[in-house]
Amino acid sequence: MTDLALPRSIQNILEKYTEPEAIFPAILPAIGEVLECDRCFLYLRNPQTRFAKIAYCWRKHRNIPDITESAWKLEPSSLPQEDPLFAAALRAEASIYVEDVETASPKVVNKEFERKNLGHRALIHAHLCQDGQLWGILQPSVFGNKRIWSDFDHAIMTQLENKLTPLVITYMTKEKSL
Repeated sequence: MTDLALPRSIQNILEKYTEPEAIFPAILPAIGEVLECDRCFLYLRNPQTRFAKIAYCWRKHRNIPDITESAWKLEPSSLPQEDPLFAAALRAEASIYVEDVETASPKVVNKEFERKNLGHRALIHAHLCQDGQLWGILQPSVFGNKRIWSDFDHAIMTQLENKLTPLVITYMTKEKSL
């Protein structure tokens, strides 16, 4: 199922734009709509310096928190210990599909960390990695309800990981101050 064609709304964006700065804000709403999510954000990071931020965030409704960050900041050294999802991403493990933050294993999800910092109930923690290095995280999520992620959702996300990772690396290598 991973060779499923990307939905036209997503493919059109990838064909229309060439620069990451244009693709990212355009593609997040399309991803959110295709996956029927409440929020979709893109966390970008420089793996050498560990400077990072949530650079782009789309929300279905205004009552969903916008967690876009304006400034690049050094990732806390404690983050991998606090957030098992982030630790898995740093190890360049496969992306993680959480159906219910409330019932997920504590080895996978720190429920309190997710509640305090993100507020969602179900999420996809898509790791944008190359050569064992984490460059970004694409995170579609659902609020209020658990969500069973379908084979279709998995196939779309796998393709997006492959398409977006080189764009994230291009974007981050342009950020010379990081």
